[in-house]
Amino acid sequence: MARKSADAASQIALPLTPAGSGEPGRIVIGNANTQVIEALRTPQSWPFHTAILTGPQRSGKSLLGRWAQGQGIEVMDGVDSAEESEVFHRWNAVQEGGLNAGQPLLLIADATPWEVTLPDLKSRLGGSLQLAIGDPDDVMAGALIEAHAEKRGLTLAEGAADYLVPRTRRSFAAIEALVAAIDRISLERQAPATMSVWRAALEALHGPSQAKLL
Repeated sequence: MARKSADAASQIALPLTPAGSGEPGRIVIGNANTQVIEALRTPQSWPFHTAILTGPQRSGKSLLGRWAQGQGIEVMDGVDSAEESEVFHRWNAVQEGGLNAGQPLLLIADATPWEVTLPDLKSRLGGSLQLAIGDPDDVMAGALIEAHAEKRGLTLAEGAADYLVPRTRRSFAAIEALVAAIDRISLERQAPATMSVWRAALEALHGPSQAKLL
């Protein structure tokens, strides 16, 4: 079931190529981010020309920001760590006449929710489009496992998604860590990434009981 679901998922290529890589980066599209990507494709519909993107760790917020930049959207990443007065200035710039007037602005926050303390900024952002990446379901989890393995040049034996998806935590960070552990153990053992390696990686991350589920 998980294998079939993973095959149904899709990816989009980033317009930029990561440093040191000959291949463009890719974003896995699934239940957690489909609506976000659809909204990023239609910035002309954003209220006040502004959207705010939040989501869990390692969920691809910055990658989506890079993709949005390639679509002509102005992006401010890590806004929850920036001076709120600077964010306020950027918001005003797209509302008022001038060079940036009417240009779509995407604000990406690492914190969920993003707690804004400056009253004027908080009131203005309240009317902006709120975009949130959720947690991956089985379909997307299987696709993420395969995508992370592909990125590492790691060949997973047949049935990897079927075995791993029900046994790992359903989060972007956990799935990425799992594939990294499989890669590490496979290299340490100088063995292919088959079930014994998958089980060892699950035990290393989640304990023996989790690897034996189902």
